Amino acid sequence: MADLEWYRVFTTVARCGNITRAAEELFLTQPAVSQCIRALERELACTLFTRTPKGVRLTREGEALYSHTARGCEAITRGERVVRGMRDLETGTLAVGAADMTLQFFLLRPLEQFHAAYPGVRVSVTNGPTPETLDKLRQGRIDFGAVSSPVDAAQSLHIAPYTALHDVFVASSAVFPNLRGKSVTPAELCALPLVCLEKNTSTRRFLDGWFGSHDTALAPEFELATSHLIVQFALRGLGIGSVVRDFAAEQLASGALFELTLAETPPPRAVCLATDPASVLSAAAVRFLDIIKTYYEHNEDSFL
Repeated sequence: MADLEWYRVFTTVARCGNITRAAEELFLTQPAVSQCIRALERELACTLFTRTPKGVRLTREGEALYSHTARGCEAITRGERVVRGMRDLETGTLAVGAADMTLQFFLLRPLEQFHAAYPGVRVSVTNGPTPETLDKLRQGRIDFGAVSSPVDAAQSLHIAPYTALHDVFVASSAVFPNLRGKSVTPAELCALPLVCLEKNTSTRRFLDGWFGSHDTALAPEFELATSHLIVQFALRGLGIGSVVRDFAAEQLASGALFELTLAETPPPRAVCLATDPASVLSAAAVRFLDIIKTYYEHNEDSFL
């Protein structure tokens, strides 16, 4: 195989029709360009150019070769442009995995900052519970995942806590006024009609473990897929909703819901960023992680 650079030089000379102009375009000396052409001619055992008073002209063999190398060099140039665009964040993709809670209350504002600064980068966010997000990360389908603890991850993944989560139980002011201000034990809470997330979530595993540590078993009235639905069920008095406090902030502020007073509150959890040390992050992913870190460095609940 001839040196690829020889073909690049050959293609430039053929397009310019002049060794001097080709040398200027390639930032090479004229002797270096002539040497590349001679080396390629020796490799192919044929003459590629005929000298003319104004420069050079392709021979029949040269024309045949140029019809192929012109397309090849153009494709390489396009590829180099794409890579430079990805490096400079003018183009590229960013793939993130997150649950509805971590997306809305952890990623959304950093995503807004990133998109405003780098509008040419296409962002893909796949929504799913923590176990599903970690599976996608292991498979290389996402750059990183924003997940909530507890995280049952393989040792191959790196899990870094960023900010705290506070699990609360909320009830309708109209339907459960008798519970307002009353100190409720975990056993008493478990006897109430609870509305919780499904079992395939880290939040549900956390609650199951917390109730279990108090010698009681969680048996929800309703098991739902999203925290938004839990808030809606609680508003309609269908049960006591188990959510991260931020999810019910608007309804708590309006008085439509109130937060139960617990004799013992669940310990805070964390939003974590999961990455795969075996994978090389794209320039877009590295920059977005920097934005997230900067955003949460001064958060009062930050672990950074």
